[in-house]
Amino acid sequence: MCHESLRAIRAAMPLRKVRVDLDHCPPPRTGRRWQHAAPARACTAIVREPGRASASHGCPGIAPVNDWNEAMDTIWLKDFLAVVSSGGFSRAADRRAISQAGLSRRIKCLEEWVGTPLFDRRTHSIELTAAGERLKPFAEEALRQLEAGREDARTAAQSAADTLRFASTQALSLSFFPQWLHRMKGTAPFMAAVQLTADIMISCQQRMIEGNVQFLLCHHHPKVPVGLPDQRFHSILLGHDVLVPVAKPSLAASGAGEPVPYLGYSATSWMGRILAAAWNETGQPPLPQPCFSSHLATALVTMARYGHGLAWSPLSLVANDIADGRLARIEGPLEEIPIEIRLFRPRARLTWTAERFWQRLTDMGGQDSRGPARVPQGEPGCAVAAGQT
Repeated sequence: MCHESLRAIRAAMPLRKVRVDLDHCPPPRTGRRWQHAAPARACTAIVREPGRASASHGCPGIAPVNDWNEAMDTIWLKDFLAVVSSGGFSRAADRRAISQAGLSRRIKCLEEWVGTPLFDRRTHSIELTAAGERLKPFAEEALRQLEAGREDARTAAQSAADTLRFASTQALSLSFFPQWLHRMKGTAPFMAAVQLTADIMISCQQRMIEGNVQFLLCHHHPKVPVGLPDQRFHSILLGHDVLVPVAKPSLAASGAGEPVPYLGYSATSWMGRILAAAWNETGQPPLPQPCFSSHLATALVTMARYGHGLAWSPLSLVANDIADGRLARIEGPLEEIPIEIRLFRPRARLTWTAERFWQRLTDMGGQDSRGPARVPQGEPGCAVAAGQT
């Protein structure tokens, strides 16, 4: 509100902030017809001396308040500019749909806030005082800035409402999400912006629980709970994948009869928990001690490409490597572990854009599954389906 500039106008006057109760203001009117009064409101004002605002300027029900920076009511500024542009209180009152007496009282409140008269009432015509002339451009700019700020806030809110926010595990953010989204747009085009956050599973779960994202994309195995309560979240089946053991072909060939170094998942890894649960079901001896461990499947796959050992990886992440001969599947007591690709969401209602997107997914539930396909480098294939839990 350009308070520094207004302080210069008030500099010679000791000010005190008061709260003005407008219960006694006449009801608003439109044209010549009176309407029912709106609920009583209160405004605030600055007076030069305690207790004189009501007597000298007719603002009833004055009670002291503390911070004068919060005293301004933008309605006063609009009234002030309406009087200036209309050239009189009567025409300004008609434009503002208020009685002339009510408009005069609000102008008095603004003058008390400024601390000096804004109109010269000694003449027949309405003229601004020097203080009014100084205030006018600031009032115009303040209202313009407020309107611009409101429009920016609305635009930001609309943009947020029109954005689909996903969290995804690292592997699926690379191997599944891009081609799945491309296929979705090709089948049922949509204009919403998409925001993807790729992270470890525990962080994705936390984002989902806190409401920072609308959807969670992850691998799923029935023996490993996702950690999202069923009463608050549910999911849709997007596709199928398998965990497979892979290694560099030369390492697999030279290691016949000898153990191949094991590249394992760390204890906090979501994929490691799935692998451990499925492995324990087979009754086989525990997995060997890893020579290298990481919570990221992409890190283990990269180490396997360089011949550092054997790694278990989602087939969707290594399909192209196997087809091009950079990696080979390794035979063993357990050659693959079936897993699902699921998209989770809250049961609570989401934005209109998110709900419409979800409805499109459920409408596609009858599509046939497709096995891992050979696709261009950088877009590994995976089995894709849709069906709701």
